Amino acid sequence: MNIYPLPPSALKGEGMTSQRARDRLVASLKEGGIRDARVIQVIRDLPRHHFIDQALHPRAYENTALPIGHGQTISQPWVVARMTEALLEFGVPQKVLEIGTGSGYQAAVLAALVPQVYTVERIEELLRQARRRFRQLGLNNLRTKHDDGKLGWADEAPFDAIILTAAGDAIPSQLLNQLSPTGVVVAPVGSPSSQTLIRMRGDGQGDFIQEELGAVSFVPLLGGIG
Repeated sequence: MNIYPLPPSALKGEGMTSQRARDRLVASLKEGGIRDARVIQVIRDLPRHHFIDQALHPRAYENTALPIGHGQTISQPWVVARMTEALLEFGVPQKVLEIGTGSGYQAAVLAALVPQVYTVERIEELLRQARRRFRQLGLNNLRTKHDDGKLGWADEAPFDAIILTAAGDAIPSQLLNQLSPTGVVVAPVGSPSSQTLIRMRGDGQGDFIQEELGAVSFVPLLGGIG
């Protein structure tokens, strides 16, 4: 049963956006090592073609990143699944902050799995489009903000988990300061030519346990607003 209150035609799609196409994507995610059944179900149900331009619909369920304008991309489904799986591995966080709303796809995946999602986007036009998609999907547990993502959302801190969908040389300290003592951060870290997916878990004493989860490729984490 789908969890999104869109008309069946919008959810199921046709041809390259059909349920069969989504099932092929899910099969490739499983082959790539994704194991969390909750994440797999959401990826299967969520209409990814709803988050990209219509001209790209035939490629919506390919396991690849796609352009969404303004120099940004919708992340590869495997990366979205892996980051979400990593965030949930030690328990379901009650309150998650996402930095970099982009198309809204990652936030929509999270909103199906956790009680509260807060997402920040620096590019106003992308956020406007994402908000429209969230309304159409009936995602009422999402709050959005147009702001510099490096600043986080201090008024709503602390967060049980933080996820970044853009890569910097390090995770900004202002974001780490908004994490609960035992919270989890999942983020790409590195230069444009060499990035690693990092998971940091608070030990409750002010220190972090850091793990490397593999090589990834993301757009740069930029400051300011546009």
